Amino acid sequence: MDTTATGPDLLRQLPPPLPAERIIALNRPQQDLHTTRAYEWNGWTFDVPPGVFLPGWTSRLIHERILDGRIETRGLRYGAMGAGLGVEAVAAGVRGAREIHAMDVHPESVATAARHYARLVGDRDGTAFLPAAGDLFDGLPPGTRLDVVTFNPPAVSQRVSDDPDVVRNTCVGAPLLARFFARLAERELLAPGGAVYVIASNTADLRTIVRDAQERGFTPEIDYVRDWRDGVLTFLFRFVSHRTRGGRA
Repeated sequence: MDTTATGPDLLRQLPPPLPAERIIALNRPQQDLHTTRAYEWNGWTFDVPPGVFLPGWTSRLIHERILDGRIETRGLRYGAMGAGLGVEAVAAGVRGAREIHAMDVHPESVATAARHYARLVGDRDGTAFLPAAGDLFDGLPPGTRLDVVTFNPPAVSQRVSDDPDVVRNTCVGAPLLARFFARLAERELLAPGGAVYVIASNTADLRTIVRDAQERGFTPEIDYVRDWRDGVLTFLFRFVSHRTRGGRA
């Protein structure tokens, strides 16, 4: 795979989804989703209330890059879509983001992110923490502009459970990303020079996700790819807008 490919060239080489039975086997829901759990990363401990997403390897891919600056948030307006526990928000606060918009459709997740942020970061000069519960960007006030957005979406293409919390955390599928990019474009949320980072694997419909982004005016690039040697390929995509290439606002 040519990881330097962009646009239509990238789209043509993306793998199709794995067979349905393989996707379902890889994403069998944990039995403890409705219990209180714990998560540790970077020396920090987070309690995980029932229904709140427990981060895995793909989430840590974003956490690490925010903390070390490979996904730069220092001095920038950052949107953590699907904020969950708030680990991305904490990392961005420690890094020195200008604004941190912790967004999630699940109000309990937003409240959990806010609680962890207050405990681990607290008030910092030059950094504003702005939790926002709602569908995608609905919780953001009019006129908001974001320099960087990250999203580890529940993009699995097969329904793996009838539990609405499992579906919300795992398998909403490509239509969610279509709405995500549509809202970004329609509300002109991405500032000039801004970037959107999305994680998805071939348990999702990668070609549809990337095609929908392109149709909304976003150019895809591969920032990182992990081959698990079992048929699963996980991609960290970077998207920039055709309309916002001229420098940051």
